[in-house]
Amino acid sequence: MLGVMRKYKQSIVIKVVFIIIVLSFIGTIFLVWGKGGSDGQGGKSYAATVNGTKISLDEFQKSYYRTRGLYEQIYGRTLTPELEKQMGIKKLTIDTLIDNVLILDQADKMGVKVKKDEVAAEIAKIPSFQKNGAFDFGVYQQTLKANRITPKDFEESQEQELLLQKTRNKIKESATVTDAEVKEAYKKQNDKVNLAYVSFSPADVKGSIKLTDQELTTYLQDHQNEFKTPEQVSVAYTLVNPAQLAAKVSVTPEEVQTYYQKNIDRYQGKGGILPFAEVKDKATADAQKQKAAKEAYEQAAAAVNKFKANGDLDGAAASLGGKVEKTALFTAKAPAAALAGENEVVARAFALKQGELGGPVETAKGIYLVKVLDRKPAAVPPLAQIKGAVEAKAVEVKAADLAKKKAEEALAQFAKGGVAAKETGSFGYAPTGQVPTIGASPEIMEAAFTLNAPNQAAKQPFKVGERWYAVALKSRTEAPLTGLAKDSGSIKAALLPKKQQEALDKWVKDLRGKAKIDINPLVLQD
Repeated sequence: MLGVMRKYKQSIVIKVVFIIIVLSFIGTIFLVWGKGGSDGQGGKSYAATVNGTKISLDEFQKSYYRTRGLYEQIYGRTLTPELEKQMGIKKLTIDTLIDNVLILDQADKMGVKVKKDEVAAEIAKIPSFQKNGAFDFGVYQQTLKANRITPKDFEESQEQELLLQKTRNKIKESATVTDAEVKEAYKKQNDKVNLAYVSFSPADVKGSIKLTDQELTTYLQDHQNEFKTPEQVSVAYTLVNPAQLAAKVSVTPEEVQTYYQKNIDRYQGKGGILPFAEVKDKATADAQKQKAAKEAYEQAAAAVNKFKANGDLDGAAASLGGKVEKTALFTAKAPAAALAGENEVVARAFALKQGELGGPVETAKGIYLVKVLDRKPAAVPPLAQIKGAVEAKAVEVKAADLAKKKAEEALAQFAKGGVAAKETGSFGYAPTGQVPTIGASPEIMEAAFTLNAPNQAAKQPFKVGERWYAVALKSRTEAPLTGLAKDSGSIKAALLPKKQQEALDKWVKDLRGKAKIDINPLVLQD
């Protein structure tokens, strides 16, 4: 393989950011088949098995981090755990790996092959390996070496990715667009429709809802987390102010000089770094302050160690010359006023057990020692105490369900002609989904142009904002087909990519349906 690559060789120049190379082969799966079925501790040592083929935990992790990194590049920021969970990145990763195992197996059965020259040509296209717009073998070697990837591993991964692409493309090539589909698309682009519709919002039906205590009790049981009171703690604390020690702390000339050298960027003037002689007094004060802070922290830590066993905050505070303050019960999101903004102190308080002495915690205000006096766990109050809140939530949910149900009932009534409906007026197809008098709804727009007979209703209601809509065809004005022959080529070209993707998706779905797949639940845990 390297012999093939050498024909692209030029001079050696390299300056490549790691993310570029990662993104250049982000689609490469580079599957590593695991061995064995246990981690020796009763768990599974693989991420998944597909018809007996194992996908290793190591490969899942590599693919997961690559996928997450790609999304972070797209969004331009680090993904929070909440956003990552919402996007389902772990499931996307394992599903992609599983699909690729299935596709590679089919590639072998279908006789799909990849030649070494094809791999070499694809690698040569990667900008990370180029100099002056052409592939450079030296850059290629150094880039892989810098990122701890062997040429053999990288080239095999590229070969595998090409095999996946060729197999997918072979399935896509089987997709066709029929004349009937072209005609339907032409009519969709040129016909006009007028819809009849009725809509229901939760607010419209809320007044008719009456819930029993039993229904409220059931709702509370099913939605306990919505009504839980948060955990609360009350604490006693003492605050050590390092500034009080600063006057008692002395620093040697050597210590001041060392401090100046280590923090020289703090002593900038208009012309650059100020000479030590000009800032000696300030450097001395700064060094003294830092030393006092260090000694104060060490004294606080020593006090905690001495009095921790008995949780004796009073003794610790006395040894530091401080006084003890106490708070009322507070939550993590609404801390006591005296601790407002002291997030690290609050976090430590909720991490401690009742009666436990903790710290030191250093903040901008000083050094805290903390003891939890009382702790109230999160709990669901009795229904009698929160009946109003539970009822409001339950009615809201019930009203949303009822609004949808009324829209479903209206759909059944359209064919009978017994619905007092509004009309959208005549409109043509708009890719934006903007339906006159209703608003933006790509789903209604698509459904509207599948309707042909007057009073023919859509198969389901549609939600737009907070309202549920039942729609039916009032009238359809058909455009003449005189332009169909002229436009058929462009319409077919526009429809083909979607048909190809649908064919590929169906093929992969069928493969998954027939496969024996076992996913290690640990890989999907947050």
